[in-house]
Amino acid sequence: MTTEKTCNSCNDSQCTAQQKRPGEREEDFLERQVLLSRMCRIQRKIMVVSGKGGVGKSTVAVNLATALALAGKRVGILDVDIHGPSVPKLLHLEGSQIAASEDALLPVALRYGDGNLHVMSIGLLLQARDDAVIWRGPRKYGAIKQFLKDVEWGELDYLVIDSPPGTGDEPLAVAQLIENADGAVVVTTPQEVAVQDVRRCIVFCRQLELPVLGVVENMSGFTCPKCGELVRIFGADGGRAMAEEMRVPYLGSIPIEPEVVVSGDSGKPMVLAHPHSETAKAFGRIVRTLLEPELRAATERPVAARDGALSRIAVPVTGGVLSSHFGHCEQFVLFDVDAEGKSVLQTQVLKPPPHEPGTFPRWLREQGATVIIAGGMGSRAQSLFAENGIRVVVGASSDQPGILVRAFLDGCLSTGANACDH
Repeated sequence: MTTEKTCNSCNDSQCTAQQKRPGEREEDFLERQVLLSRMCRIQRKIMVVSGKGGVGKSTVAVNLATALALAGKRVGILDVDIHGPSVPKLLHLEGSQIAASEDALLPVALRYGDGNLHVMSIGLLLQARDDAVIWRGPRKYGAIKQFLKDVEWGELDYLVIDSPPGTGDEPLAVAQLIENADGAVVVTTPQEVAVQDVRRCIVFCRQLELPVLGVVENMSGFTCPKCGELVRIFGADGGRAMAEEMRVPYLGSIPIEPEVVVSGDSGKPMVLAHPHSETAKAFGRIVRTLLEPELRAATERPVAARDGALSRIAVPVTGGVLSSHFGHCEQFVLFDVDAEGKSVLQTQVLKPPPHEPGTFPRWLREQGATVIIAGGMGSRAQSLFAENGIRVVVGASSDQPGILVRAFLDGCLSTGANACDH
């Protein structure tokens, strides 16, 4: 027996939230319907997992979630580590109270620039921070189901789920309850004792048909602040080698920096507290990789007239040539291009407003820009330009703006490394 109703969340009659399984009890069907209807309002669900404890998985999860929020995304982070919840401490939320509406729990909300972060953890429900949760498997499964079903997550771009180490009850419950999870980010450290357990975690994901989005190698090396020497405390490239061996993507390495400890203890993620640190830059590269599918979908379109208007290409310029970073430019040169994108009709030089996060994307949209050619641009800025309907071409060499635009129109613009990846 299958219902033919339309899902209230995604308006899709084929949504699995509306399909009753053979032999499924009515109360189980209604409960599953509520859970999956809530999940329909979340674009991407990502689990952060590891086969080994002590690899900094929660730190990675919190910084990834925060970096996505800083990129202007609506993000939720769910801490399903029932016995050792770390997320409240890492986000300075110890002692915060969970509110409730008539039919749902309300996550704690944090605001970061144009994005926001919604947080839920068993740690936010304990009466005292030292309380121990002594539960067996079925009760843990029920609690995780409630976190997914009874929390009003609302409309989110990403839900990041921080799972405890191993392949036990908690990650298994999440993988089974979220029927269309986008995949898992697997965290390891370089040494073989950690890598060996992480291999099992990847096999776990494959057996559950959960895509592995990639491997993050945490604590990959320490750079001496006095002499600059890189010391591989836990070995070198174990995560990368394992990712190649297991044929899964390698998302990048996170260095060891003393500020990470201070950041975690103070409850202010590294990407927020030290945005120019090597750790923050590494997280920026990882987030950009995770954002690439939607950035491509938003930006990979031909240069063409929009709503009957001319297409307009923006080039940030300093000293008469392309600026190495768009945010540090002296002026923008705007090129009006005909509807077929074959020729430049006219140019205009404008002085931009003072540079603040999110200012230039909105300002250029108001000027009618549809494309920006840049030397360097961080992942957050790329996301904001995409949200404003502006295609980003990054990695262009320092040259005169007219030459760059002509090469772009002819399809032969050469691009290299992004001059700014934080």
